[in-house]
Amino acid sequence: MSPNLPDQLDPWRMVSAQRLFEGRLELAELPRLAGLLADRKGEIAYRISFDRDAMQIAYATLEIEAALPLECQRSLESFELPVRIDQRIAFIRDEAEEAALPEGYEAWLVDASDVISPRDLIEDELILVVPAIPVKPGTEAMAAEWSPDEKEVAAANPFAALAALRRDQKE
Repeated sequence: MSPNLPDQLDPWRMVSAQRLFEGRLELAELPRLAGLLADRKGEIAYRISFDRDAMQIAYATLEIEAALPLECQRSLESFELPVRIDQRIAFIRDEAEEAALPEGYEAWLVDASDVISPRDLIEDELILVVPAIPVKPGTEAMAAEWSPDEKEVAAANPFAALAALRRDQKE
């Protein structure tokens, strides 16, 4: 566990104090992400800074660097996916505020009494960058050369049974 990353924090207080958290987390500390990985070995570097911009929008800048161990779905080999995330998250109190956000902000709905988990914030962003079908760079696409024979085509035809009945009736 990162010694200076609290389990929960009040984002509004962190914005007012312009707090900064940075450090490292083991991949094993992120259980939801672990299910998408080939193994839990490794760590990520993070930096979360809270502030307000010129338009007085409360936000957190999240920077993450990691090498995620994945399994290639073409070759079934393990490989590391290099990840660099630089995300600006705006804290909003109601959904109507989201439309007013400038480009480049991701909205996070938080009311005045809510607390957030910075570890969950980091884990969410990492989960979003894991591809649905991991493919190791440089592997070739596999093409299947298969064509069905006449018997398979006839069996797949939903009207084949009707044609056989009709043939039987004529005979």
